[in-house]
Amino acid sequence: MEAIRSLISLLAYFVIPVIVVGFPLYGLIRRVPVYEKFVEGATEGFRVAVRIIPYLVAILFAIGMFRASGAMDFLVAGLDPLLALVGFPGEVLPMAIMRPLTGSGSAGLVVDMINEYGQDSLFVKMAATMFGSTETTFYVIAVYFGAVNIRRTRHAVAVGLTADLAAMLIAVWIVRFLFA
Repeated sequence: MEAIRSLISLLAYFVIPVIVVGFPLYGLIRRVPVYEKFVEGATEGFRVAVRIIPYLVAILFAIGMFRASGAMDFLVAGLDPLLALVGFPGEVLPMAIMRPLTGSGSAGLVVDMINEYGQDSLFVKMAATMFGSTETTFYVIAVYFGAVNIRRTRHAVAVGLTADLAAMLIAVWIVRFLFA
């Protein structure tokens, strides 16, 4: 087992250099104008970035209003007794609410929780596990679907939120199982 770990550790040193050198080298072998294609891709990436700026501003504005209005505290107070039935602590509920909306906002919540409860707190471990195992569903829908002009998301929101909910519940249960 230790030999496998050593081999994986050794291979990890070469992954990035192989990718950085390998792709352009492969393109040159196939006679692809690598630099021109790179510039073309960078130009398209810049165009996408410009197209998604209004969506970013809108979602960040909405999140700021949600937190500043006190709606977050009101929602936490209302849902806390209900979630206690499944063992979901109210202290972690702001993370569960914020994570589907924004990555940077939820990262800020984790930092706030570290300052309030301490880095070894069970709540912080739950929030950090949620952070790593969930997605910013509404952010992804707003930015990426908006970038390609998709207006009807169909089932994407429901599926994304269902996956987030499952990941959040399992994060709480696993952290409680491992550390409580």
